[in-house]
Amino acid sequence: MERDSQLELYAAVAAQLKEAHTTVRALQVPEGVRMALTRKLLVITAAAKHDLADAARRLERFTIDLDEGRFLEGDR
Repeated sequence: MERDSQLELYAAVAAQLKEAHTTVRALQVPEGVRMALTRKLLVITAAAKHDLADAARRLERFTIDLDEGRFLEGDR
């Protein structure tokens, strides 16, 4: 049963990462900002390989910040 929930979380994180990458590509921002956001997504992707739950939390925070336009602020 736990394996099924882990697979569901993996699928959800993968879908959210794909959506986040699409959103970042569509932003009308300077290339440097886009590159920084893409790097953050790549870090989250790498983290998912080691700690899926943490990556899901980090991706949720990233998405909220992105949706609220806080992508130009410094790292937290």
